[in-house]
Amino acid sequence: MNNINKNIITIEDIENAPNGSLDFSFDGIIEDIPSNEPVKANLNIKSLGEFIKITGTFNAKLVLVCDLCLKEYQYDMHEEIDEMFAKNSLKEEYGAETELKSTQFVNDLNGDDKIDIYDLLYQSVILNIPNKKVCGINCSKGKFQTDEEFVEEDPRMQIFKNIKIGNNK
Repeated sequence: MNNINKNIITIEDIENAPNGSLDFSFDGIIEDIPSNEPVKANLNIKSLGEFIKITGTFNAKLVLVCDLCLKEYQYDMHEEIDEMFAKNSLKEEYGAETELKSTQFVNDLNGDDKIDIYDLLYQSVILNIPNKKVCGINCSKGKFQTDEEFVEEDPRMQIFKNIKIGNNK
């Protein structure tokens, strides 16, 4: 590839590749992704006439904060990517309002001649972070046990003990 940025793939590179198909590997840190290790991805980028299809897998070891106990933990992510890009704008073809079906999700390049793989991976990782982050099935929910009783581990949570709601004392 003749690109200055090795994470940018041009439409020309894809179409000039044998069978209109490129294999692409990524191994690097993605900024703003909570990870101590590089994100690794193996992708196949294929030209399909007016569309570009990107398929493959990525692996990431994220550092997340448990929603229950507020401790950091490692979350291993192994996900698939299956994205479709339209080379030309779809606005003229579909008009202002069109009902989309599950197989019609396409990223519109609006005539741009390149695809940013770094951005694709960033979005894929962010969208696959779980909504409810829990460090494990046996999470202590912010408490640890001493010989006598359970003790609150996080002092920031103490303020919630004194909240009064309605007529409850």
